[in-house]
Amino acid sequence: MNMLWKWGACALTIAAILTGCSAVDAIETTRNTDSQDTTSPGTAQTLETAAAPESARPLESGTIPLTVWAEEDDFDMLDEMITSFKEYYAGQASFEITLTPQPDSDTCNMVLADLHSAGDVFSFPDDQFTRLMAAGVLEPVDNAQAVTDANVPESIAAASWHDTLYAFPYTADNGYFLYYDKTYFTEQDVQTLDGLLAAAAAAEKQISMELNSGWYLYAFFGQTGLELGLNSDNVTNYCNWNTTQGTVKGTDIAQSILNLTTHPAFSFNTDSDFITKVQDGSVIAGVSGTWNATQIRSVWGKDYGAVKLPTFTCAGRQVQMASFTGYKMMGVNAYSPHKEWAMKLADWLTNEENQYLRFVEKNQVPSNHNAAASDAAAQIPAVQAILEQSKYGNLQRVGIKYWDACTNFANIMIEGNPNHISLQELMDTLTEGITASIAE
Repeated sequence: MNMLWKWGACALTIAAILTGCSAVDAIETTRNTDSQDTTSPGTAQTLETAAAPESARPLESGTIPLTVWAEEDDFDMLDEMITSFKEYYAGQASFEITLTPQPDSDTCNMVLADLHSAGDVFSFPDDQFTRLMAAGVLEPVDNAQAVTDANVPESIAAASWHDTLYAFPYTADNGYFLYYDKTYFTEQDVQTLDGLLAAAAAAEKQISMELNSGWYLYAFFGQTGLELGLNSDNVTNYCNWNTTQGTVKGTDIAQSILNLTTHPAFSFNTDSDFITKVQDGSVIAGVSGTWNATQIRSVWGKDYGAVKLPTFTCAGRQVQMASFTGYKMMGVNAYSPHKEWAMKLADWLTNEENQYLRFVEKNQVPSNHNAAASDAAAQIPAVQAILEQSKYGNLQRVGIKYWDACTNFANIMIEGNPNHISLQELMDTLTEGITASIAE
């Protein structure tokens, strides 16, 4: 599995969790307070107006056609947002805004195929950001400080390059954390992997993790100080997970993983098998994401709990488990003939009010501070868990060679290293695979 983008599932499967939460009677409005200058640019501009920065010049008036590329399932909700946008800017211009269905998973490819025919505004997940930015198709955000202040820092980092913000983040729900059944664990138990395993063993139950996916395996490396990332070619990786120097060595992490996989209270499961074992009662805790929240709550009911990932014992100390994080954002096409208005529309579709609307109607976890702190969001443990875990997460920025190398390594560890290969050799092989050239 190269990537684990669960965006659609995230939105659909938390829905049942909202049942029983307080009804939302109205959305608190936090309207954009941009100046409503209705002056049309004339042919005989003053020197001051002509020399003004583009963002400060009067906006176009008349009829403004704009196209928005987005998931078709979101169209009804987006229609509400667009209606409020038109009402707010009524008198400044007339808008003909068209929604075009475009799966987020393929936005980058479609945009780069024909820059001039792409949407004026388009939605995409953060793993496509680098390619879009490098192609020069993303117009820098003109109110970057306001957007930065409004959203969680990790989402801003995902939408930025060299301190320049190129897109408007609007969700923060692609990641993973710990689910647990409160019947079996105390709040103290779930803080450490050792505590979880001990409690599960005492109950003759198990905890679960899909360890042979590089997406989840990263949990054991991301907070250790070891390095992994994309080289400047944006294709190959750099990685020092086999290091023999420093406080935490590669073999220390390998030993920690082996201690987990050989523990009788550990159960390796895919995401779907995890749910099956929750349902049959054999698994009472596990690492997963918001897409499984509804099914887990349907089994554990009032005893359903969700928190950040635990710490694990490594080199004689407790190390916080990490995670890959993911965000969705709106970009403005730099080739749009109406990019000033496109910028205002993208800002509107991703503001606090509309991020909260997304949460209420589609259960998409907001990146906006205030929307994420709403009473409705606070009632859902999975939402709070993913926001807390994001403090220990990193953006998924890896080349294709990362995935198979991690799977091969993890499969050996899941089997308990049956051929007794030295841990240093295992780490060397893992690192060589991750950093291999595309031709290898």
